[in-house]
Amino acid sequence: MKHTGRAFWIDSPGRGGIRDVSLPDPGEGEVLVRTLFSGVSRGTETLVFRGGVPASQHTAMRAPYQEGDFPGPVKYGYLNVGVVEEGPGTLVGRTVFCLYPHQTRYVVPASAVTPVPDSVPAERAVLAGTVETAVNALWDAAPLVGDRIAVVGGGMVGSSVAALLPRFPGVRVQLVDADPGRAGIAKALGVGFASPEDALGDCDLVVHASATEQGLARSLELLSAEGTVLELSWYGDRPVSVPLGEAFHSRRLVIRSSQVGTVSPARPHRTYADRLALALDLLADPALDALVTGESAFEDLPDVLPKLASGELPALCHRVRYGESA
Repeated sequence: MKHTGRAFWIDSPGRGGIRDVSLPDPGEGEVLVRTLFSGVSRGTETLVFRGGVPASQHTAMRAPYQEGDFPGPVKYGYLNVGVVEEGPGTLVGRTVFCLYPHQTRYVVPASAVTPVPDSVPAERAVLAGTVETAVNALWDAAPLVGDRIAVVGGGMVGSSVAALLPRFPGVRVQLVDADPGRAGIAKALGVGFASPEDALGDCDLVVHASATEQGLARSLELLSAEGTVLELSWYGDRPVSVPLGEAFHSRRLVIRSSQVGTVSPARPHRTYADRLALALDLLADPALDALVTGESAFEDLPDVLPKLASGELPALCHRVRYGESA
């Protein structure tokens, strides 16, 4: 049987289209997946859409099933939830998550898909890749009982981190963002909210995810002595100034990077599969639905992505839905 599908490609920076694709029959140890939903992370993915990945990072920024090269034409994406139509009997009919781009059907090794727990709706499972980033960040940050914590930047990654932090006993968590509209997200996640100028200081830990120089500077200001800023922002090809003068050294402040491409060295015996399975388990919490702030049909992606990239269409995670006969 000949299988076909349709895929969204970035044809050139700022322009995309849908292409027909032919699929091979799944071989031994492979699965054919029909996509139910995919997700657009407004941070990384819209940066790719704009052509903002610096040449030095073209290899590091490749998605697992990316086709083409930056800046384009390129097929990019990594938040895909579908149902297995063909493959091993233990997986056929199962809803699975895969780090695959926006495509109606695809064939991958069975090891590349992770079953979605029955407690997690397929619609919410598109968040798994970003919650996995948050898990890795918290493994790096290692917050302690009773810590005072700020998350600066209420985008998709920052909000995912903020959603997990209240699970630590006795912590004070505040989501900090210049957009007052993010207060509703914070409330839904069960954490405090403040504008940058009103944020609570004396923090043991600040997680920075605003991707702005101002946000990084404010993160350092919010620290207590010997506190740590965990830097999650991806700046693409933009140079960034870091305020290392004044009291930075005398207060013995720390700036530490974290990136999901490597499992945190704080968990040396955990695998990528372990981390993703944990992220999916954590998505049983319905509060995380607050991170999905928009939805459109797959066929509309060529018109929707430019609006997401420009900010005309505000979003944390934008969900893409696929028809029954995708």
